[in-house]
Amino acid sequence: MLKQRLLTAAVLIPLFVWGVLALPSAYFAMLLAAVVVAAAGEWSRLVALPAAARRVFVAFIAGALLFAIYMPLPAEFIRGISVAAVIWWACATAWIKRYQAGAQVLPKTRLGGALAGLAILLPPWLALTALHGDPSAGPAYVLFLFVLVWAADSGAYFVGRRYGRRKLAPRVSPGKTWEGVMGGAAASLLVAVAGIFIFNMPGAVAPLFVALCVAVVVISVVGDLLESLFKREAGVKDSGRFLPGHGGALDRIDSITAAAPVFYVGLALIVWVT
Repeated sequence: MLKQRLLTAAVLIPLFVWGVLALPSAYFAMLLAAVVVAAAGEWSRLVALPAAARRVFVAFIAGALLFAIYMPLPAEFIRGISVAAVIWWACATAWIKRYQAGAQVLPKTRLGGALAGLAILLPPWLALTALHGDPSAGPAYVLFLFVLVWAADSGAYFVGRRYGRRKLAPRVSPGKTWEGVMGGAAASLLVAVAGIFIFNMPGAVAPLFVALCVAVVVISVVGDLLESLFKREAGVKDSGRFLPGHGGALDRIDSITAAAPVFYVGLALIVWVT
């Protein structure tokens, strides 16, 4: 399985990097929209929507994304949605803690599951496409965010496999450990420090940027855990079979769904305070 994951990553990562850096923002938005629509289909099955409701849910997601591509939304609206998403993920953190303690926190209706899907899937797309369209260094920031999250995921995976002892949230995701989280944090901290030099940040901004990167990594773990919670309740290991060795589209973007709005809002705050 590890070999298959590495082979798939070796093919797709260069293509993704090229797409982020070379594609115009409109085409990048379309590429990202295709992934989100695939994830929407997986989410609709994860929350057990009936067949007709699944089609409506996926069509609504696709329609909303197409509308946003061809009718660009005001920056204020995107920032507002991103702030709301940050609040959503703060609530999700509390839900995960309650679920780990034995409480039932998932939506009790299929409508609730569908609304949760909208909150998870649409804001990160808006945040990433808005960030990519920034004329200063938008594509570079988008790529940096993905590298930051990838570094955290990879560090957590390898350190957790080798040294993992203390379970992070065994009722939610039995394989995750505190040692893995620390390994991921260390790897991402190196990326954050590199980002200071890549983006040529002034000394006063550097600590704020590192703090933002730490917050992004923490919330990316929450994104991963929330999807694990829903998969556990649904009794499945992967959300789908989107990529060989990597599970579904939702499995590949679960961390980014939480990280993107936080990163987007955090960068806006750093610009505002400095």
